Amino acid sequence: MIISQKEVPGLLPMDECIAAVRQALGDLALGHGIQPLRPVMWLPEKVGALGMMPGYLSSIKTIGIKAITVFPGNAGTEYDSHQGTVMLFDASNGTLKAVIDATEITAIRTAAVSAVATDLLARPDSSVLTVLGSGVQGRAHVEAIPLVRPIDEIRVWSRNPDNARRLVESGIGGVARIRVVESVVAAVEGADIVCTTTSSSGAILPGFLLEPGTHINAVGSSVPFARELDSEAIGKARVFVDSRESALNESGDFLMARADGAVDDDDILAEIGELIVGSHPGRGKDDEITLFISVGVAVEDIAAGDLVYRNALAAGKGVGISLGGARHE
Repeated sequence: MIISQKEVPGLLPMDECIAAVRQALGDLALGHGIQPLRPVMWLPEKVGALGMMPGYLSSIKTIGIKAITVFPGNAGTEYDSHQGTVMLFDASNGTLKAVIDATEITAIRTAAVSAVATDLLARPDSSVLTVLGSGVQGRAHVEAIPLVRPIDEIRVWSRNPDNARRLVESGIGGVARIRVVESVVAAVEGADIVCTTTSSSGAILPGFLLEPGTHINAVGSSVPFARELDSEAIGKARVFVDSRESALNESGDFLMARADGAVDDDDILAEIGELIVGSHPGRGKDDEITLFISVGVAVEDIAAGDLVYRNALAAGKGVGISLGGARHE
């Protein structure tokens, strides 16, 4: 089965994706998956990269790999910054089941994982959401977070005010009042949940702005040489991650703060999957600042891709490829 970029959003509803990635991260925490650290090949001067993300989930009997290019310079052009495919294989016989465009899977599943982390870590009465960044991930987070918290106000800040206005005028965000704010200071003041979704290489969220009880989803950086939060912000927060191994190898936010002496490896308290299965309590007090560092991991893509595949089958989409295995119809 081959599924194009334009087909994916209709086959991957955000609420269903939230449930799928929650299950996948819980399964990983219980040892029901395999997920090696992804290899990344950088082009000269780091203008772009090719990442290869293999993994396995026994709960859905699926092996998968996402092969994706990341070109931050594509922001604002006709090309997406993340482009590639997710390939799914049957774990019982190795048959290739599906080839799915990865751009929309990456966008939707990333915001879905942030929603899972928000549901586990943000205060239950959180009602004010700030999104820093107005690109693909900014838009996806505006859609996802109100599904897990009673959001009645959304603030959007962007280095490109026109993009922020287009996002606000798009009509997403549910019933919440959504507006553009002109500064990070105004965006963060009084916010319950802050999502950083930019392509910035330097910190845009300083720690002195963070108020007690805030939950942050740090999404924009998944490389060691870029960050969105400064060291003070990392040091003030209780830190949770999607993958400890990945964070310690790939998260610029954490690694730069560690180099500054603000944190050490033990300050990563738990993986989100550990909260899902109940082996870590998560937030302890209402006034704690909690931080979820998301670098993105393969089981999220495999779970989202499997959901796309199953929804496509349910919708009557046939399978029309035969590459070394039995042909499926």
